[in-house]
Amino acid sequence: PTAVLALGASFSALEVVPLALIAAEAYHTYRHTKAAPWVEKYRWAIMCFVAVGFWNTVGAGLLGFAINPPISLYYVQGLNMTAAHGHAALFGVYGMLGIGLMLFCLRGLTPAVKWNDKLLKPAFWSMNIGLAMMVFMSLLPAGIYQAFASIEHGLWYARSAEIIHSPVMETLVWLRVPGDIVFAAGVMFLAVFAIRLLGKD
Repeated sequence: PTAVLALGASFSALEVVPLALIAAEAYHTYRHTKAAPWVEKYRWAIMCFVAVGFWNTVGAGLLGFAINPPISLYYVQGLNMTAAHGHAALFGVYGMLGIGLMLFCLRGLTPAVKWNDKLLKPAFWSMNIGLAMMVFMSLLPAGIYQAFASIEHGLWYARSAEIIHSPVMETLVWLRVPGDIVFAAGVMFLAVFAIRLLGKD
């Protein structure tokens, strides 16, 4: 069973590799933005792919490796460490990848005279900063706090009402709100951009 768990953890860790290659290519392309005029047209789509690389490293890489080894899973499975990894890897990687692909397609389908991407800058930065605030101000500290409780007393104690409703955990839950607000603002910017694009003749 231990060998199977270790093999599974290894395959889970390897999912980082192909996305890292996509991000490296996106960053290489972004560095040549001024060299080719067409690249500027796809700036924010490329920036989304660059963000994929960042969140792939942080969410799937660092936070993924923090919870995937069998010894870590024994203590932190299902705690906020898993949620921190999930948020950073799911939206940070696949969410930004989806938005980047959407913008790439929309840019190709939209005549140049109709394209106004001023709203994409605040959308991009608000979503990424908001996600970082959620992960590093709330979920990750809560996960570390629970991990210490789990290591010292057991997983049951880390998930008990005594820990979940402790002043530290309740404070960390409220600290998620600023990140949620910033993230939601980014979503609104992106939605307004899309609605304006669809509303043009």
